[in-house]
Amino acid sequence: MQWFGLNINNHISLTKITLVGFAFVVGSFASMSFKEPLNGSMLAQDSTLNDKGGFKSLFGNNSFDASKPYAAQLNPRAVSFVQEYIRKQGKELEKMKTWGKPYFDLYDNVLGLYGLPREMKYLSVIESHLSSGLVSWAGAVGPWQLMGDEAKRFGLRTGAVDDRMDFYKSTHVAARLMKELYGEFGDWLLVVAAYNGGAGRVRQAIRKAGSRDFWDLQYYLPEETRNHVKKFIGTHYIFEGSGGWTTMTAGETVVQKAASALPQEVKLSNDEIANTTLVEVSGRYNSMIVSSSLLMDIIQFNKWNPGFDKALAEGKKYSMRLMKEQAAIFETRKGNLLMQSVRALLEGAVVAK
Repeated sequence: MQWFGLNINNHISLTKITLVGFAFVVGSFASMSFKEPLNGSMLAQDSTLNDKGGFKSLFGNNSFDASKPYAAQLNPRAVSFVQEYIRKQGKELEKMKTWGKPYFDLYDNVLGLYGLPREMKYLSVIESHLSSGLVSWAGAVGPWQLMGDEAKRFGLRTGAVDDRMDFYKSTHVAARLMKELYGEFGDWLLVVAAYNGGAGRVRQAIRKAGSRDFWDLQYYLPEETRNHVKKFIGTHYIFEGSGGWTTMTAGETVVQKAASALPQEVKLSNDEIANTTLVEVSGRYNSMIVSSSLLMDIIQFNKWNPGFDKALAEGKKYSMRLMKEQAAIFETRKGNLLMQSVRALLEGAVVAK
């Protein structure tokens, strides 16, 4: 399966569908959630980067601390690549958020049937730019760039009628292949690497590096394959505004889960219960920015919403409690507040609690 640049303009669709409008980053936070059927990761950024801030401002000592929420940082060995990738590809992928919605809806449904994280759909983005008719120089075909032998192994036709170009059929096969690879490697980054370069190459890299950590073994993989993994991470950032369980190594995931605290119980008076309401949010909202915009005391906000920053940093949804009038104001400002929060994170102005 080969990577091709993101300039392919193929909008072939399964049906002719009128596509809904799009607002980059903001819409994705409201509509997508992290799943954890098998394993995964967590990161957080948006594509509006600048040379002065960017990802590098997230690091003090240029090292990864797996005991901290992964969403608050990016592995140092991925920083420069992902930052440049988002700078170059961000606008094109923003557009795909609109015209690609029918494909993503199909992917979500099929991947869910196999118990796979729905964020694995972004592998199709970097494989083919959602192009059904794409044929690589190596003979990989379709939106999931399946090779002939793999397609036949899973029962697809590859002759005059090539099922690899069928979004529905090829997605089922890609899901089965990804599940098979995860069963062997137990790590989503290694699944992406094996999908691109072959399971044999990943096994060989593990042996040579003496490690199953992608960041340690990556240089024993072909350059295209290791960059494929970083493109996947960058694409996840663009579409989700934060990472998921699929962008963390297996080792990082274990540490992250162990560091997660149990939710705290909130005790409310009868008046508080009567005059407040819950608003479900996801994405990298920051408590200081939200409370300040709503003219709400941060101490009161934290009392009603313990673990707010931490939960969102881990990619979880959160039921935020606000006064009813404040909730109405939040709904009108939530898109802008989300962008402010993400930019503040990138610039190192706020720290997740």
